[in-house]
Amino acid sequence: MARDNRDNFENREPELIDNVVSIRRVTKVVKGGRNMRFSALVVVGDKKGHVGVGTGKAAEVPEAIRKAKQDAEKHMITVPFDENHSIPHDFTGKFGSASVLMKRSKEGTGIIAGGPARSVCELAGIQNIRTKSLGSNNKQNVVYATIEGLKSLKTPEQVAAHRGKAVSEL
Repeated sequence: MARDNRDNFENREPELIDNVVSIRRVTKVVKGGRNMRFSALVVVGDKKGHVGVGTGKAAEVPEAIRKAKQDAEKHMITVPFDENHSIPHDFTGKFGSASVLMKRSKEGTGIIAGGPARSVCELAGIQNIRTKSLGSNNKQNVVYATIEGLKSLKTPEQVAAHRGKAVSEL
């Protein structure tokens, strides 16, 4: 009987951790006055190489966060790591007018990043990275630029397969 419970535990979906990056009050001016709503930006990840970001808007804050979390779970990406729990190579992610420079780091560096980029890197499971936010400092654009950069990373094996060479030849 205990064996069945363990199998169910191992076959479950990994536990996702969510982090609310920003909550904004947005207003729509209409003929009768102003309509107040809340917009939420949420990052979710399992700290094992999977991360996603989503936005949600609703009349109440908890509902906006719930919608954003659902949206983030739909848009999960897989992030490749190297042996130091860092990224395989340096890269600049761009989204809108925001750019995020991501540099690989050696063991023990930790996460050196600003608030929005830090949330994405922590929940992706990256332990050693240096980032610099360039251009716009809009939280939403910085988060999406970080995601775009992580999405574009390639492992040495992927590059070798694309070029038709062995990893040792690179």
